[in-house]
Amino acid sequence: MMNSKALQHAALVGTLLQIAMVMLGHFVPWVALNVFMFGGVAISALAGLLYAREAAAGYGPGALGGAIAGAVCALIGIAFSVLLGDTPAMILAIGTISSGVTGAVGGLIGQAMTGPRKASA
Repeated sequence: MMNSKALQHAALVGTLLQIAMVMLGHFVPWVALNVFMFGGVAISALAGLLYAREAAAGYGPGALGGAIAGAVCALIGIAFSVLLGDTPAMILAIGTISSGVTGAVGGLIGQAMTGPRKASA
């Protein structure tokens, strides 16, 4: 079962960080050229980690929730960057998928950091 509160929290934090990175990249071209790709997937991994730490529901649910949180925040951030004209539209699909994968990895890491505790029933 998906923890909707944890998912909303992780996606919100990730989205705010993605938007901040996109805004910085819009005004500092070096950031757009050198940070967008790795920074974007790192933010998605962080969103996944946050989801799994808060949900503490196990590795499978942590990876799934992390993938969703990572993909959602990336989709919003990349769409914003496309609207600003800083990113080609084709990156919307590629970036969202790769960020979903890194969100899942972040979810696995977050669950590993959480340890054996279980979610409340």
